[in-house]
Amino acid sequence: MRIYIKVIPKSSQNKIEKMEDGSYKVWVTVVPEKGKANQAVVKLLSKYFKVAKSQIEIVGGKTARKKIVDVDTK
Repeated sequence: MRIYIKVIPKSSQNKIEKMEDGSYKVWVTVVPEKGKANQAVVKLLSKYFKVAKSQIEIVGGKTARKKIVDVDTK
C-alpha cells in the first residue's frame, strides 16, 4: 500500500499519528542529516505496521518533509 507522511525531525519523542485524511504524521528524535531521519522513519513504520524494514520503501520526497512511502504488507 502507498501512504503519505509528513516527518517532523528533532522531536522530543518517536511517534506516529494517523490523520483524518488518511495520511500520517511521523515524529522522530534524530536530525535530518545523511539519511538518519529516513532510517528512523522506516524503523518506526516497520514497528507500526508490523512488517520488516525491508518491506518499507521511501519512493518520493527522500530529502523533503512530505514523503511517499510504499509498505508491502504481504
